[in-house]
Amino acid sequence: MVASQLLKHCHRQEDAHGHRMELRYLRDTDKREVDFVVMRDGAAEFAVECKTGERGVSPASIYFKERTEIPASYQVHLGSKDFTHSGSALRVLPFDRLCKELELP
Repeated sequence: MVASQLLKHCHRQEDAHGHRMELRYLRDTDKREVDFVVMRDGAAEFAVECKTGERGVSPASIYFKERTEIPASYQVHLGSKDFTHSGSALRVLPFDRLCKELELP
């Protein structure tokens, strides 16, 4: 479901605004990974990590947020909690709220 919404977002940006969009994932040699990175015109726009639960924050998401120049990082879940992880500026929120805030289709 998340991949589908992000891919539709990429297609809409390409069709309506002429941006070159890509949907990628991010993984390093130690096998830490983030599920999705949305690229606009060759630069990372935002990253999204998907979890079913709302309690724990992904260590890999924190790691990449602190070490990359990706402007925004999100961890989406199926619950109701919405908060920013202190120290990393990683936003944890329900998937439907992410869709509304980023105006995903």
